[in-house]
Amino acid sequence: MSQNNVRKILLEAVEEGFSSLGDSPKQAIFFHLETSFKIRKDNIPTNLTEFARALEKIFGPGAFYLEKLIAKRLYEKLGLEFEEVENWDFLEYVSNAKKHLPVEKEV
Repeated sequence: MSQNNVRKILLEAVEEGFSSLGDSPKQAIFFHLETSFKIRKDNIPTNLTEFARALEKIFGPGAFYLEKLIAKRLYEKLGLEFEEVENWDFLEYVSNAKKHLPVEKEV
């Protein structure tokens, strides 16, 4: 799977995770990410550390649940089984998912 596909799927997982809160809250979060944290929606997959920090500033301890929801959606979309691991954060879940993807062979 190419990096572009992974980025696209990750962004879809973020969209779906935010959508679980409702359309208006989803739009408000994207707006807040861009205006307060300078994280544009299409740049989220390449700025995951900043994205996770921004969610923690916006939602406090509640960010963990939203991040886990996004991670679950990501695993589902990639055809991977999501297993909750104690003490893992969002970045560790994403990193683990990337490790378990089939590698594209160069032609």
